Amino acid sequence: MATKELTQGRPLPLLLKFSIPLLLGGILQQFYQLTDSAIVSNFLGVESLAAVGASSSVLFLILGFCNGCGAGMAIPIAQAFGARDYSLLRRLVANALYVAGGLSLLLATVSAMLCGSILHWINIPADIFSEAYIYLFIILVGIPGTFFYNLLANIIRALGDSRTPFLFLVFSTAMNIVLDLVFVVLCKWGVAGAGAATLIAQTLSAVLCYVFMRRNYDVLRGGDPSERGFDPSLSWRLVSVGAPMGLQFSITAIGSIILQSANNALGTTYVAAFTAGMRLKMLFFCPLESFGMAMTTFAGQNLGAGKPERVKDGIKAGLLLDVIYCVAALAFIWPMAGPLVRIFVDASETAIIGAAVYYLRVCTLFFITLGTLCLFRYTIQGLGFTNFAMWSGVMEMIARIAVAKLLVGPFGFTAVAFNDPAAWVAANLFLIPAFISVYRKVQIG
Repeated sequence: MATKELTQGRPLPLLLKFSIPLLLGGILQQFYQLTDSAIVSNFLGVESLAAVGASSSVLFLILGFCNGCGAGMAIPIAQAFGARDYSLLRRLVANALYVAGGLSLLLATVSAMLCGSILHWINIPADIFSEAYIYLFIILVGIPGTFFYNLLANIIRALGDSRTPFLFLVFSTAMNIVLDLVFVVLCKWGVAGAGAATLIAQTLSAVLCYVFMRRNYDVLRGGDPSERGFDPSLSWRLVSVGAPMGLQFSITAIGSIILQSANNALGTTYVAAFTAGMRLKMLFFCPLESFGMAMTTFAGQNLGAGKPERVKDGIKAGLLLDVIYCVAALAFIWPMAGPLVRIFVDASETAIIGAAVYYLRVCTLFFITLGTLCLFRYTIQGLGFTNFAMWSGVMEMIARIAVAKLLVGPFGFTAVAFNDPAAWVAANLFLIPAFISVYRKVQIG
């Protein structure tokens, strides 16, 4: 199976080509989330939709840590690939799998045990508590499958192949939707069916992804058997890069949890509106995240190859892509927000629709700040300075908590809608000077 070096050629076409499978994968993933919400809303009701969405910030906290760790552990792998040190690459991959196994089992056990307490902490309304517990518990039990799937996808991208993870995502999404329909519509399992569908699809995709990777990538085959043994020093190196990235997501999510707790206190109508608006926001956020994720591999490979000067050219290309997309997104989303929300919220739910449309439009106005956030954060991560990226998460958390504690009370859902933009601006205030500092260091070093 072909790998791809991003150390030669013009950055703009390289980034665009590498981003396309990431973009399609992100859209596909969000399409599943929308489909899942539509199935739950239309067949189980708005209360069930609120139950599924009410714990979304908690899932972002826990699963975001898993995904961040996986992305972080792939950075040394990308650097080893860029340096063409394939022996080190194989040892890093093996130890990444060991670390993922231990961390994911620990997280699944602890978080599942605390499931009920977590929902009480975030003020889940009593009328949706039972369904929210069932859904969250099932997703938490499935953490190992999610962790491994995302780690393996990031490893494959580190080898310059963004197409194969997309194909596995197509498989996972299709299976998820089919199982959703079977478990929710035919078997009448309620929100438990939606959770079980996700668990099964993610776990099976992780297994198949691992088998495919070991059979098809030449750089991962061969070598000395000792390269696949546990190495404490390499494992610690992976943890020291992966954990800050995971914590960055988790720290950001702490602010989101506090915000969601404040929003949950506004009632089920606003819980459902926030869920609907957030799902759509995440769909249109995909291109911005894809450009950023492409820069992680681009920066990591070029640093490993001793070509840090190409990183600056990559940033310029990424900014151009961000501006073009943000203008197009604003022109489309502003007039289409209402019809988009009505895809999975009944037209009679006018209060929910109105709040969701307002939330989506406000976020879209600030997409350019989100684009720069992704670009600089992922680039800093690709260069190996994951601690800096973590501190940007602290800035987001502070902004989210400030809005939740000081503004949601007097301004209600309006403050909720402006929470994301406030967090994006705060993160950029740290990330832009941080990138300038990091870039100078890698040029000198």
